[in-house]
Formats: sequence, C-alpha cells, structure tokens
Amino acid sequence: MPDTLSLTFSALADPTRRAILARLAAGEAVVKDLAEPFAMSSPAVSKHLRVLERAGLVERGREAQWRPRRLVAQPLAEADAWLQSYRPFWEERFDRMDAVLKRLKSGAKKGTPARPPARKRKSP
Repeated sequence: MPDTLSLTFSALADPTRRAILARLAAGEAVVKDLAEPFAMSSPAVSKHLRVLERAGLVERGREAQWRPRRLVAQPLAEADAWLQSYRPFWEERFDRMDAVLKRLKSGAKKGTPARPPARKRKSP
C-alpha cells in the first residue's frame, strides 16, 4: 500500500483534481456543482473524487439525500512539510543566482561587458 505522501502527490498530479480541491477550499459542494465548470459528466467527476478520497484529501458528508464533499487539509499540510525540507536547497540556489545577476548588473553599469568575452579557438 502506498504511503500517504505518495497518494497525495499522485492525486495532485491531475489538473482537474487540483481544480476540484481549489473549489472545495471555498466550501462543501456536491458532485453536480463540482462537475459544472468542467466539460465532463458527473460520473467522471466522481472518479476524480474517489481518487481524492483515497488520498484522504476529500471526505464525503451526508445531508439527507445529498453527499457533499469537503476538503481535508491534513494531507496537504504533510506534503507542504515535506516540500519545506527542500527550502534551504532552493534558497541557496536563488541566493547564488542573485549574486551572479548583481555582478552582471554592476559590470554593465561600469561599461564592461555583461558577459565574459568569447574564447578564441586555437588554430589546428
């Protein structure tokens, strides 16, 4: 059985499911309402909802004959925590890129070329 993080990212891989989650972030909705903005049938949206439910991102409520779906944020929080562990890596990369850009920009202001001169090829 896949771990919860794998299920979360697998569910988030589809743009339709991400759009469904975005809609559910605004509040509960039934399948008919969730299917409205898409060019697909209610059964097709139900299949997407089953994937989201399996991943623990959506749960089904019960109000009389209605089965509204609601967003469950916990798996998203776990995915965010995992992604945050890579934040120092990306910040270090962006800091290096920022330093290079500043160096290039200051060189351009002084009248020096922004790029190093091209290397001359040696004759054979």
